Amino acid sequence: MLVHPWDAALEPAEWQAWLASRDRFGLLAVNNSDPAQAPVTVPTHFTVSGDELVLHLARPNPVWSHLAASTEVRLTVIGDYAFVPSYWRAGEGTPEEEGVPTSYYASVQFVCTPTVVDDPAGKAAILTAQMDDLQPEGRHAAVSTEEAPYARMLPGIRGLRLTPVRVEAKFKYDDHKPAALREDVAQRLEERGTGLDRAAARQQRRRLAEAGEWEKRRSGHA
Repeated sequence: MLVHPWDAALEPAEWQAWLASRDRFGLLAVNNSDPAQAPVTVPTHFTVSGDELVLHLARPNPVWSHLAASTEVRLTVIGDYAFVPSYWRAGEGTPEEEGVPTSYYASVQFVCTPTVVDDPAGKAAILTAQMDDLQPEGRHAAVSTEEAPYARMLPGIRGLRLTPVRVEAKFKYDDHKPAALREDVAQRLEERGTGLDRAAARQQRRRLAEAGEWEKRRSGHA
């Protein structure tokens, strides 16, 4: 993922807070064991468990054979995205038809080493962590390797533990543009109000408040 200096997270706490504020759902990308074929991708929920990301998938999932040949995988989370029309981004004194469109979005990508988990206790631990994370209200049976309903279902899944080796975070909200243009775009997004427009506008305003203008920040005058 290309991350320009003005799009980078200000500090790890920024992307960590962003990730914690949304559903943990992403796209797992694994190299195809046949390099002539496209990578294998799997949309999936995941849970942050200590220094790892954990998830489970059905045993028949075709990704497993490719995972066996991979030393690294990538898990991508994307959100707060919006299309910004060209005429919104024309600079002051520039005809609106000469503006350039762009996309706003936030993304966190984890490059990880994968460990497949097949033992029942290990899979039960992953399921328990995910239930605690994704269904904190409870109202489910204990995840047991010996008692229904989970004992009979555990053989049908495999667990996956991902250990991050690096994290790439990007907040693409025109930080390199003048503050006036960014404020104007945020207002337009709020007025349009379709899809994730208002969420993108909130990120735009947050970045403007926390990071200011890129040129000033780069020169040490933020």
